[in-house]
Amino acid sequence: MDPQVDRVLVVVPTYDEALTLPTLLAGIREHAPGVDVLVVDDASPDGTGDIAEALAAQRAADLAAADLASEGSLGAVHVLHRQGKQGLGTAYIAGFRWGLERGYDVVCEMDADGSHRPGDLPRLLAASSAQPHPALVLGSRWVPGGSVVNWPRHREVLSRGGNTYVRLALGLRLGDATGGFRAYRAETLRGLDLGSVASQGYCFQVDMAWRVAQAGGRVVEVPITFVERTAGESKMSRGIVQEALLKVTVWGVAHRAQQLRRLVTGRRRSR
Repeated sequence: MDPQVDRVLVVVPTYDEALTLPTLLAGIREHAPGVDVLVVDDASPDGTGDIAEALAAQRAADLAAADLASEGSLGAVHVLHRQGKQGLGTAYIAGFRWGLERGYDVVCEMDADGSHRPGDLPRLLAASSAQPHPALVLGSRWVPGGSVVNWPRHREVLSRGGNTYVRLALGLRLGDATGGFRAYRAETLRGLDLGSVASQGYCFQVDMAWRVAQAGGRVVEVPITFVERTAGESKMSRGIVQEALLKVTVWGVAHRAQQLRRLVTGRRRSR
C-alpha cells in the first residue's frame, strides 16, 4: 500500500470483544500504521464500545502530538455505535457506507477476535493497490500458502465443505469465498446495491463475493494464516450455517436456471 495513493479504512465489527480489540488495534498500528480503523460496536454488554472510544481518544492524542514529519503515518481510530446486536452483515454495510461517505479508496473487513493477523494486512493492501486494481482481494485460508492454526477438525471440514459447495452451486471459482478478511476497492462497493444485502455470517461473505463476480469484478486471493480465537466466545451458530446453506442453494438454482435459459435461447437462435 502506498499511503500517498490509497486511503484505507479497516472496518471492525464488535460484539463483546473487550479482551481482543486492544491487541488487534495495536497490531494494525504496528503492521499498517497509515490505515484508519472504524470499530462498529453493537452495544456490547462487556463494554467493548467504551474501550473502543478510549482507544480512539488515545490515538487522537497521539496524532495531535505527532511531528509534522510523521503526518499520515499513524492512522486514526473511529467508533460507530449501534443500538443492540444487529448482525455482522448490517455492521459491515454500515461501515462500508461510512467509509464511502468519507472518500476512502480501499475498505477492508477484519474480525476483532484475533483470528485475522494484522501482519497479513499489508499483503492484502499491496494486492489491492496493484495495477490494474482488482475489485476485491480475499485473504484465503484454502489456497497454497494459506493455513489455519488451532482449529478443531469439524470447523475445518465445515469451512472446506462450505467452500466446495459454493463453487459447485454458484460456479464461483474461489478457494475461500466464506472468509471475512478482505479488501474492497471503493469503486467496487459503489457499484453494488448494498441496500439489498440481507445476509449474515458466512452467507454475507459469499453474498458479497458473488455480487462482485456477477458484476464482472476481478477477485484476487492472497494466502493468510487464520488463528482460532483464544478469548471470548465464537459467534458461529447453527442458524448461521443453515442460512448460508439455504441461500447459496437458492442462488445456485437460480444461476443454473439462468444458464439453461441462455443455452436454450442460443440454440434456438442458431437454427
